[in-house]
Order: sequence, then C-alpha cells, then structure tokens
Amino acid sequence: MKKHWPWLLFAVFALEVAFSLKPRADKPDDFQIREWGKLPALVNGRVQPFDSIARNSLLVIRGNTDVPLEGNGANGKWGKWEELEAPLAERKWYQFSQHPKKLKPAEWLLEVFSSAERADTRPIFLIHHPELLGELKLQAKGVEKSGLRYYTFNELKPSLSLMEKESKTVGAIKPELRTPYQRSLMALHTGLTTYLRLKNSLKPERAADFAAELAQFEKMIPAGFKAIRAQQAGQEFDKELFEKFLGYAEPYAMMAQMAYPLIVPPVQPFQKKSDWANVGQALMEGIRSGEVPASVHAHAAMAAAYAQGKPAEFNRALTDYRASLAGKLDTELNKGRQEHLFNQFLPFYRSMMIYVVALILACASWLNWSENLNRAAFRLVALGAVVHTAGLVFRMFLEGRPPVTNLYSSAIFVGWGAVVLGVVLERIFRNGIGSVTASAVGFITLIIAHHLALTSSTGDTMEMMRAVLDTNFWLATHVTSITIGYASTFLAGFLAMIYVLRGVFTRTLDEATAKVLSRMVYGIVCFATLFSFVGTILGGIWADQSWGRFWGWDPKENGALLIVVWNAIILHVRWGGMVRERGLMNLALFGNIVTAWSWFGTNMLGVGLHSYGFMDAAFKWLMIFNASQLVLIGLGCLPDRFWKSGKTAATGEGGSGPTPLKPQAA
Repeated sequence: MKKHWPWLLFAVFALEVAFSLKPRADKPDDFQIREWGKLPALVNGRVQPFDSIARNSLLVIRGNTDVPLEGNGANGKWGKWEELEAPLAERKWYQFSQHPKKLKPAEWLLEVFSSAERADTRPIFLIHHPELLGELKLQAKGVEKSGLRYYTFNELKPSLSLMEKESKTVGAIKPELRTPYQRSLMALHTGLTTYLRLKNSLKPERAADFAAELAQFEKMIPAGFKAIRAQQAGQEFDKELFEKFLGYAEPYAMMAQMAYPLIVPPVQPFQKKSDWANVGQALMEGIRSGEVPASVHAHAAMAAAYAQGKPAEFNRALTDYRASLAGKLDTELNKGRQEHLFNQFLPFYRSMMIYVVALILACASWLNWSENLNRAAFRLVALGAVVHTAGLVFRMFLEGRPPVTNLYSSAIFVGWGAVVLGVVLERIFRNGIGSVTASAVGFITLIIAHHLALTSSTGDTMEMMRAVLDTNFWLATHVTSITIGYASTFLAGFLAMIYVLRGVFTRTLDEATAKVLSRMVYGIVCFATLFSFVGTILGGIWADQSWGRFWGWDPKENGALLIVVWNAIILHVRWGGMVRERGLMNLALFGNIVTAWSWFGTNMLGVGLHSYGFMDAAFKWLMIFNASQLVLIGLGCLPDRFWKSGKTAATGEGGSGPTPLKPQAA
C-alpha cells in the first residue's frame, strides 16, 4: 500500500480535474440558466457569453464571483463570528459542512437584467475603508463576511450623487498620487457604474412587463414617428399619442447611452463587430425601420418569463432564440459554449491548488527523506503542469492569439515555463528540488495573475489587444521567447533561494546537494540567456515593422537588454572562475530583481510605448519582493560560521546524516 498511495493520490486529483470538464446542465423543469449563460454578446470589442460578462462584472464590483443568497449563521442570519458562535455550537456535526446558498454568476446577471428591484437587495459592493464608510454613513450597515463588509445597492443609493461629485474631483488626480481613501472611492464608483449600466442593458428599470410593452410600442411606431415628424415640422399632430410615444422612446434613448453589453446581433451572417448593438440602440433604430428586432423580442420574453417565475416559457423562448441564431452566428454560439466550459473548468485555480498540495508534500519529503512523498509530489506537479498547459491552450484557442497578450497572461505563461523546467529538472535529478521549485513558482505566479485580474477595469483577462500588438508572426515569437526567458531567470533565482535558505538555516545542504543546485542554476541561466537574447532580437524586428525603428531605448527595451546582459555576466564570471557556488547563487538572486523590474517595473513608469498603466499595489509588492531578494543576497554573503551547514562541517556535527557542505566564499 505504501508504494501505491502516490498513484492513488494522483488518481484522486486527476478524477477531480476530469469531472470539472464534464458538461453540466440544469434540471429539465427548471430555468436553463447555464444555456442562457452561453448566449453571445459583444463587450469591449470581444464576443463573449453572458456567463463571462457576469463573472467579469462581479470581479469589478465585488472582487470575486460569489453572490450569496443567505448568511453564514443559524437560519441564514448574517453577522460577525462572535455573534454566531453560540448558534454554531448548537449545530449538528453534519451542518458544519453546509455552505450558504449562492447565485450562479449568470443567474445573478439575469436577475439584474430582468428583476433589478431584487438584485438591488444583494450584498455585492465591497467597502472596507473606514473613512469612506463614515462619509457614506454606512458604519453600522452591511454584511460582514471574512472580515470584509458588503453592501446592497439600496444602501448605497442615497449617496449616489455625493459619490458622483467626488469621483469627478478624484478622477482629475493621477492614479499614482491618489490616497487609499480616493482609490477606494474610485473602485466603488467603477463598481456602481458597471452595475447601473447592466441594470439598463435589457429593459428600463420602470418596465414591469417589458415583452408586453415592446408589443405595444411596436404597434405605435408608425403613428408615433409620424407625430414626431409633424411636431418637428410645426404641423398639427396628436399630442396625446406624441407624449405617450415619447414616454416609451426617452427611456430607450437613455438605454442606448448606458447599456453595457451589446446583446443584439446583426441580422445578416458574416457580421462585423461594429454591427452589434445594445437594446436601446436597436429600439431607436426600430423607430426608423418601423419594427423591433426579433432578438430584442426574444430577450424581453426570456426576461419577463424569468421575472414572473415561468421556467417553461423561459426555456421555450431560449430555445427559439438559439434556433434563430443558428446559421448566422454559429461561430459565436460555439465560442460561447467553449468559453462557458473554460469558466467551469477553472484550470488555473485547479492547478494552483494542486501546486500547493505538491509543495507541502515535497517539503515534507525533505524533513523525513521519504521517497514516497517525493514521488507523490512529482506526480502532482506533473498533473498541475498538464492542467496549466490545458488552460493556456484553451485561452489561446478562445483568443486566437499567442499565449502572452497582457500582464495577466504573462504571469500565467511565466509560471507555466518555470513549472515545465522544474518538472524536467526533477525528472533528471530526482531529489525533490525540481518539485519544490516548480510547485512554489507555479503557485506564486498564479497568485500574481489572480491579483492582476482584479486590477482590470473590466475584469476581462481576455480583453482585446491594442492595435499595434495585434499584428504578426514576430510578435508571437517575441513575447513567447522573452517570457520563457523571464521564467527561466526566475527559476534560477528560486533555486538559488533554496541553496541559501537550506545552507543558512538547516544542516541539509550537503556537498552533493550543493553541487547539484549549482549545476541546475548554471544550466537554467544558459537556457535563460538564449531565450531572452532571441526574444529581445525578435522584439526589435517586430518594433521595426510596427513603429519603424529597431531600437528606441524604451524602458521595456532597456529592461529586456538588462536581463540579457545580467545573464551573460553570470555566465562569464562563472566561466572565468571569478565566483564559485555561493557567488553564482547571489548573482542568480539579483537576477530576480532585474527580471521583476523588466517584467513589472517598466510598465509602472507611465512612459514609453510599453506603458500599460501604473499599479500602485503592484509597485508595493514589487518593492517588497526586491527587498526580500536583497536580504537573501545578504544571507548568501555571510561568513561560513553563520551557516548551519557550514557550522556542521566545521564542528563535525551531524551524526550519521549526510556529509555537510562547507559553503564556498563568493
């Protein structure tokens, strides 16, 4: 059994991954929310399903995709932990595993579209800055969850005018100069704006039965349009009809300005993105054409059926609408189904969880030298790499682009490259170091990617690239090569971290392990030098085609050159015997600083053709990371007597354990 349990653990995780790919469906007699969530719409230049629109909107509004229907206390009550302690103590053992019910993201979006008065009661707006809470008079309100407070739209509604006024003032301040209060205010304002636009995307808020209203409006169009023309020409017209018609048309005109997703597709196949329209635009165009588009009627029928609790009517309208799109929007319908499956699969979240478990097992194997633990860790890392790869390929298929298009995708790709290299190292050396490195770097980079997704103004990590980036072969090869260079340099630096930490704080850095780590770092630096150099050259070729010059001393270009130069320095000083093992490790650690600056730092300067916005939160973490690397370099330069592995070697401690290493001076 001891020999087989690593395979059993691997099988458990593999089955969970396989199960996540199984298509899921709602109950036949229930609302087919999942199928509705696959319907296509155009948002921010990209056709995506309603499910993705809902998830991305919730990330902007709430910071996550959960929408709770009840609280975490007894009888669904909300409250702080200390207030819930007594009721929880009275629960049966099986009740502790029960989680509060939640709305699916697509279900929440449909509720916003069709039943805004109900959606207004959901605690979805996150506010945690005390000064902002005081300004909005919300200290004693809201829902407490995990130390954070969430508020409903109804609670924020009285303060809308105040926030609008203050946001205009704060909006004139550069993002990097804003105070924490101002950043919290702007984040809340962005969330509220997104929510209000969604509320006005399908129907006017006042419309009780939009489907019936549309039918009446369509009958009035000829006479109403005639009355408008007569009024404009100064001729006699039916005032009652005129005012009634305007009562319909004015909210539709407001919707044309406010509606967020473009949910009305063009009638003809082979459409352009510019031909998509929101409901308000479609209705205003309907006044001129004399009829309401069939797709607007279909969406209105689904919204009315959902608001009235009629699943049979909703499902029938949904089926009819999908049938009407067949042959015209087959590509978009298929893409909607595929992206919905991607959202269900959550490959990067699953691989991140696998990396955590693998990291724990790999570190545990170092403590008791268990071969089984090491084997289990390696197999889980390999599984995580497969899931990670599947997610990358899935994203590339959905986007139709290379794996690196923005900072989010670069973090995912850097992590993937480091994991693959770590798996290769572990396969070669079989000492657990490759597993630890791969799992740790994979987990860290995916955490970085998660937080980068939260910084997006739209929540969409597959947003359209800038026109200059949406080009050719040279871009695809450039970003892929140079990102592999990033991943390799970080991997070398992480191996150096293991060397220093094990040498200073443990007695496990024996001579054989030290030599293996040195060979690993040296080989990875060679690999990194090649790819960073090739990637930089390819970037110059692309820049020549896109901007008319090969090299312009742009901050990003300078950063890429620094990586090449620094890796070349490491190789040359090692070749020349100017440094030995500890010196090599310290240089690799400083390579982490160089690479982090090239990857993130240059994007924060706000200058150059590669500037994609200042991120103050990322800047803070970048400085913390750089400081940690300087601390490790300082540890790496300590005299031998401060190294536990060095002490063991000098004093002869260690008993029957591995022969300890006497660390070599830089």
